[in-house]
Parts: sequence; structure tokens; C-alpha cells
Amino acid sequence: MKLRTTLAALLATAALSSAAFAECELTLKSSDTHPDGYPTVAAVQKMGEMLKERSGGRICIDVFHSAQLGEEKDTIEQTKFGVIDLNRVSMGPFNNEIEETKVVSLPFIFRSVDHMHKVMDGDIGAEIAAAFEPHGFVALAFYDGGSRSFYNSKKPITSIEDLAGMKVRVMQSDVFVDMMTALGANATPMPYGEVYSGIQTGVIDGAENNWPSFESSGHYEVAGYYTLNEHLIVPEVLVMSKVSWDKLSPEDQELVRAAARESMPINRELWAAREKESEDKVRAAGVQVIDNIDKTPFIEAMVPVYEKHANTPKLQDLVTRIQAVE
Repeated sequence: MKLRTTLAALLATAALSSAAFAECELTLKSSDTHPDGYPTVAAVQKMGEMLKERSGGRICIDVFHSAQLGEEKDTIEQTKFGVIDLNRVSMGPFNNEIEETKVVSLPFIFRSVDHMHKVMDGDIGAEIAAAFEPHGFVALAFYDGGSRSFYNSKKPITSIEDLAGMKVRVMQSDVFVDMMTALGANATPMPYGEVYSGIQTGVIDGAENNWPSFESSGHYEVAGYYTLNEHLIVPEVLVMSKVSWDKLSPEDQELVRAAARESMPINRELWAAREKESEDKVRAAGVQVIDNIDKTPFIEAMVPVYEKHANTPKLQDLVTRIQAVE
């Protein structure tokens, strides 16, 4: 059923993009849940420009933004089968399939965005990227996803106690569900596209995300409290279907990989600018921002989450090595 739905979406949008990419021998379909202009979308579009130029116009990328091809969980499945060629997705939905992604999804595993960059740009990042391939994906780039914080429609969250009993949307990941449980909240896995109406109708009280997502989704219109506790700094990943990858020549594989690598600093620059722009817009809209919170109790509450999900010598070693990166 999911495959038929995705195929229908592809057919419906094919006519719109066929003219723009008619001169290309190969047009790679790329999916993103975020809207046009979002830093991850713009980075893949820029990657496409580089790839088209360097391939002499042979290879193009058609970016389907705004969840045109489906929500992340569904597009990941279709990417594995080669229905979608490229996919920019959050790390969370991979947690239950690729164990290494659980570690970089752990709350407070990264001390800062700079720390995350150093880890993902080095040997550890390469190791995590390699873990995707046995599962049908080629990890091409790690993008910034900012720091995620809590927002809700009920009250300011100034302590763990304020989260007690609150219904909070999380990505469909056991790590995120257990994080919320450890904080005393009721985790509610839900597709990203349903969060606005979920808050508006009271199905959930709130969610957690970064400044640009909070703003671009319009969630700030229905959730008037944003707490800067920055519990997650999770890199996002651009993956290519192994099915699609194996159809490329070694030379074209290197063209794709190089363009993806060079899109990373573009994403970071765009992200920093967009983050500031989104924060300013949210504050100007009257959202109450709680930015003097003590993170220590939140960090201490994560001990059982680490014990459960970094539960093998391999994953425990990965945690230790990430924390040791200066």
C-alpha cells in the first residue's frame, strides 16, 4: 500500500518536473519533509547544481520538498527499494534499524554544535556512515539539524516536574520515547505533518524541535511556550538508495559523493542564518521563551536511557569516544 502511494505521488509530480530536467540523462529524485528554502532543501538543491555542472549536464537532482513524497518513515522504506534515489532524513527513524545511529541520537551526547561537527566530520562520522550500507543506504552527508528543545501550548517548562504527565510528540524512535518517559512525560510518536493539528486539537500538549522547524511548520502559532533546554543535537543525514547507487559508474559515484560533501558547509552556513531568522520571528510573535533553565537535572535523568540504548560494549565504546572528542 505504501509503495503504491509513493508511486502515485511520483507520477503526480513527474509532469511538473519533466520539462526542467528533460536535458538530463539521469534525474535523481530526492525527498525532504521540510519546505522549499529550508537549509537542508537548499543544500541538496545546491548539490544538484554542482552535480549537473560537473557531469556536463548528464546528472540532475529533482528535490521534492514539503513531504511531497511522504513523511520520513515512509520515504525511508521507498528509498531502500530505489523508488526514491536520495533522501534527507532525521537520524531518529533509523534508530531501530541501524544501532550506531542510536548513539548520536542520545540526549546530551553532544556538548555543542561545534562538538557534533568535529565528531561527524572525523573517523567516528565515517564509521557511522559505513553502518548504513548493509541496510540498503549509502550515507553521503551529515547536515545540521540544530538543537532540539521542548515547546507546548499549556505552560512554561522550567523544570522536569513541569513535564510530568504532559503529552509530547516525538519521532518514531525508541530512544526518544524512553527520553520522554525518563522525564516523566507521555511520549506520543506521531508523523511530523500531524503535529500542528495535534497541538491545536489537544491530542498532544506539545513537541520538541529546533528553531527553524518550530517556525517554518507554524507550530509556534499553536504552542506559545518554548524552553531552550537543548536536549538533542542530532545530525541529519542525506542517504542514497543502494539500489540507485549501484547503477552508477564508479566515476559518477565519486561525482555524487564529492558534491554531497561540498554541500555540507553550505548547509551549515544556511542553517546558522536561518536559525537566527526563525528565533527572531518566533520571539516577535510573542512566544514565551524560557532560556535560563538548569540542564543538570535533565542530563542526570538520562542515565537509564544510556544504560538501555548504549547496551553493548561496541555502543558504550562509541559513547566514550564521542565524549572524548575535544
